[in-house]
Amino acid sequence: MELLTTTDLIIRMSIAIGLGTIIGLERTLAGKGAGMRTYAIVSLGASLFILISQIVMLSSINPISINPLFLAASVITGIGFLGAGLILFQSNKITGVTTAAGLWVSAGVGMASGFGLVNLAVIATIATIIVFTIMWFIEKMLLKFSYKSNTEVEGK
Repeated sequence: MELLTTTDLIIRMSIAIGLGTIIGLERTLAGKGAGMRTYAIVSLGASLFILISQIVMLSSINPISINPLFLAASVITGIGFLGAGLILFQSNKITGVTTAAGLWVSAGVGMASGFGLVNLAVIATIATIIVFTIMWFIEKMLLKFSYKSNTEVEGK
């Protein structure tokens, strides 16, 4: 495997930023605290760490002793801590879980971009947007139906 060029680095990090921004756009439109900039930065950061691990591995005298997957695992752990900080429990209601999960996926998109797996990063971004939007409408419809059913039973 050959060393990554500056152009490779710019392209991979730009893809991570762009795809993270797309995921964050939905969160911004949904009125969530973590939006486009947060998702873009998480995706960029994940991409950066993967690129660092690849560069170190490729420029090392003994590349077999350096495994970029170890750093990828550390990124996942770090995002777990970030996500845990977003999850709140107030008034018998849990909030922030979807945002935390979205940041976790955004980190995965960044890692895929960093490894040069652009097709995977794009597919994951599209899938995330589908889940964030279409599933939101389905949840709202189900909750509305459930609410109507519960009020009809309580009213009798």
